[in-house]
Amino acid sequence: MFRKLLLIAFLSLSGSIFCQSVARQWNEEMLNAIRNDYARPTIHARNLFHSSVIMYDMWAAFNKQADTYFLGKTVDGFTCEFDGFETDESSLEAQRKAISYGVYRFIQHRFANSPETTEIMASIDTLMDDLGFDKNYTDTNYHNGNPAALGNYMAQKIIEFGLQDGANEANNYANQFYEPLNEPLNMDISGNPDLEFPNNWQPLKIEAYVDQSGHTIPGGQPPFLSPEWGRVATFSLSEEDKTIYSVPGYDFWVYHDPGPPCYIQEGLGEEDAYKWNFSLVAAWGAHLSPADSVKLDISPRSNGNLSMDLYPEALQEYKDFYDLEEGGDPSLGREINGVTGETYQPQIVYRGDYTRALAEFWADGPHSETPPGHWFVLLNYVSDHPSTIKKFKGSGPILSDLEWDVKSYFILGGTMHDVAVSAWGIKGYYDFIRPVSSLRYMGEKGQSSDPNQPSYDPHGLPIIPGRIELIKEGDSLAGNFNENLGKMKLYTWRGPEYIVNPNIDEAGVGWILSSEWWPYQRPSFVTPPFAGYVSGHSTFSRAAAEVMTMLTGSEYFPGGMGIFDIEKNEFLVFEEGPSQNFQLQWATYRDASDQCSLSRIWGGIHPPVDDIAGRRIGYEIGVEAFSFAEKYFTGEIAENGVVFPNPADEMITVLYRSGRNYVAVIFDVLGRKVLSSATNFNTNNEFQMDVSSLRPGLYFFSLRDGDKKVWTQKLLKN
Repeated sequence: MFRKLLLIAFLSLSGSIFCQSVARQWNEEMLNAIRNDYARPTIHARNLFHSSVIMYDMWAAFNKQADTYFLGKTVDGFTCEFDGFETDESSLEAQRKAISYGVYRFIQHRFANSPETTEIMASIDTLMDDLGFDKNYTDTNYHNGNPAALGNYMAQKIIEFGLQDGANEANNYANQFYEPLNEPLNMDISGNPDLEFPNNWQPLKIEAYVDQSGHTIPGGQPPFLSPEWGRVATFSLSEEDKTIYSVPGYDFWVYHDPGPPCYIQEGLGEEDAYKWNFSLVAAWGAHLSPADSVKLDISPRSNGNLSMDLYPEALQEYKDFYDLEEGGDPSLGREINGVTGETYQPQIVYRGDYTRALAEFWADGPHSETPPGHWFVLLNYVSDHPSTIKKFKGSGPILSDLEWDVKSYFILGGTMHDVAVSAWGIKGYYDFIRPVSSLRYMGEKGQSSDPNQPSYDPHGLPIIPGRIELIKEGDSLAGNFNENLGKMKLYTWRGPEYIVNPNIDEAGVGWILSSEWWPYQRPSFVTPPFAGYVSGHSTFSRAAAEVMTMLTGSEYFPGGMGIFDIEKNEFLVFEEGPSQNFQLQWATYRDASDQCSLSRIWGGIHPPVDDIAGRRIGYEIGVEAFSFAEKYFTGEIAENGVVFPNPADEMITVLYRSGRNYVAVIFDVLGRKVLSSATNFNTNNEFQMDVSSLRPGLYFFSLRDGDKKVWTQKLLKN
């Protein structure tokens, strides 16, 4: 229900879909296809990226100022041959036709085996008919001057590229090496008696498992999704971003390696970072009911405006950042709307309504376009907003709808794909446990806070009064025969056992046996089928927020506030609620990202250690991917070359269509040569140079052919 409402809300700003660019229409078809496929964020980040490449290149092929990314290029060792194209059709009509045929053929291939393939194919057939194009035209010989043939050719080459890019698409993306260390956790029984490795991911066994797109998975025991995704061909990630970890029989590729998470220690109670992290997830479950009467201001006046400088590193910093008792983070909010200059108005709601709506909204299900697709929906919402002026980076000429769409999709698509490669490479290598496995495991062991109290075990839960306690004599949970004496109990969301009819029942909050803990999710789903560290939601969202900020030239949503309406007793899916109407509100894209991150803790999916590492990596990838992508739009790579990142830290990447090698020289502002290196341009016309020895300041990067200056660019050093 809420997914349908989301689409209506976001599309209502633009009126009829046929007022939109052809790229936008095909992006909507991509999102529709994703919603009707299995919920596979890595695979769909790749699908969104590849479809965006088709749209961008079919636009750029008819624009002399832009440079194609794939057409006529070599990408990750794969060459897409192209020797130019001439047509009698206008550029706009040629772009419209080439984009349509390219994405149409691409969707036909990538979604041929989807559970709802009939609906997907009928929808794209209808769009082709409405656009007036012949669906049966399959010629790929673009030398005939027909843009449709060029679109077919582009799709064919992207499909060929995808069959050798490391995703193992030909074998339905099956894992080739990874095997879980732990036996599955059977969610039909209590506790977690068979967990052997408490630091490692554990599969779940669920009768009639239904993924977040609402599709039943045969066998009820889905495998780890994409643990080897770090080996998939990337967009902007560089060799400098990559660490290779060798294990017997396999090399894991990890980009933007955050280092290991916090592994379980002997004893220590709350002073063990592992125990504190997972205990906080259970403790925040106490916020999932409005019956506690706690109210919050959830407007931008009190939420958001959180500096990255506050992101924690040491355990005490984590404890200061995440409020275990009350929930939330130390964000300051902002009194004044940075766009309108007006004062943000408070919005007071029950905490239990707000937290449940967050968990549901950002979970993207059922009928999910997955997190990368969710940010495409938000991008389209921003593009449709009447306050949006479509100037790239907020300056220069106003772009046509088509140019705006193909450029923004290209950047966001490449960014989301790189996030999937990085985050799932990390997930695969570090293989970190999820809260449902960890909390049930520790609860089964006992308590780890006091060796002098009953049920002490070094791997037990910490005792946190009012949140995690021992069951003592006289406790209502002790049982008729005191069979639960000495066991652990949690004050948290009570779980699906208390929901018979989700239309009228609410589980509420109360004391439960730790062996009965559930995340705030549907009982047919429980937890995504892959390791927790790092959080994909946090990484996708922060990267997308950085892209949206740079793309629009403003950190703010149009008008200074993005909104989504939450309807009383209609929005929640698996229990009744919320108890009131309200809005989710975000002043900035980063505020929305930070809210998404918190939602996964309230939803019982991630502990804080998964979150913060993801936010940091997302920021790095967002900035890196945007800098990489934008150079294709101006033809700088083809004509002038480019150095990025700029400002630089330790390494720079130089792109230049050279056909030969030169000497790279860096001069200071006085014209003194301070660094030089022979270039070694690879098949992607790029090479890397170490600039870590440079002091912060302004320099000039130059390519030299003997004494002749080939090209010079300003370079800032952080």
